[in-house]
Amino acid sequence: MLGLIGSAVGAGAINAVAGGGTLLTFPTLLAFGTSPVVANATSTLALVLGTSGGMFGNRQHIKTIVPWLRRFLPVSLLGGLLGSVWLTHTSNQTFGKLVPFLIFFATLLFLGQGVFRRFAGSHLDDPGADKPARVWGALLFQFAVSIYGGYFGAGIGILMLATLGFIGLRNIYEMNTLKTILGSLINLMAALWFIWAGLIDWPRAAVMTVGAVAGYFLGSHYSQRISQARVRQLITAIGFIIAGAMFYKEFLR
Repeated sequence: MLGLIGSAVGAGAINAVAGGGTLLTFPTLLAFGTSPVVANATSTLALVLGTSGGMFGNRQHIKTIVPWLRRFLPVSLLGGLLGSVWLTHTSNQTFGKLVPFLIFFATLLFLGQGVFRRFAGSHLDDPGADKPARVWGALLFQFAVSIYGGYFGAGIGILMLATLGFIGLRNIYEMNTLKTILGSLINLMAALWFIWAGLIDWPRAAVMTVGAVAGYFLGSHYSQRISQARVRQLITAIGFIIAGAMFYKEFLR
């Protein structure tokens, strides 16, 4: 219980400061004997409340992004559902072999989020950013991100932020608000499907949910006092170490 709640507190705080909390909760569940598919489902549910808390902090920007939210909402919900359904049809053995690659990919995304932000920002003043072709391209990309989000989830916020600059948004706070809402809804859709499919380890989910909410509160409250660069360095190191350990366990041992 101490290990699970500690990882959830850390994940909630990390999500509030920089994102990437799944890189703590998911491997922790694996370490304490949870099967890979159930660990992924339980981690998703435990972090939903903490992730959703970001919407309250950005509520003043919601009205501005409503037109974009209407466009992105259907593909996000559908993609999140398809990804979660895909997970339920993946065996623990197959998913276990995918885990090292998923964690490595998520860690690379986390490491490269500054590059993604600059890539999105480089298009903020592009007069052609909101043309129909780019909007449709952004919708297709969001659909793919949502499927990945329903299946595993780590790093989806970074991916979404990378494409929002193409659709005409010029305010980073509005971009973050849209990204947070869509990410929360993708995770919520996946969590509801996992509940229906019976994949949740409820005692562990309950413990981790309490920890995630506490961690999100602490992260939001003290985020200005924490060096985000240090947080990113620590989580990147943890991600690579976990990916390496999982590669060794699945393929080399």
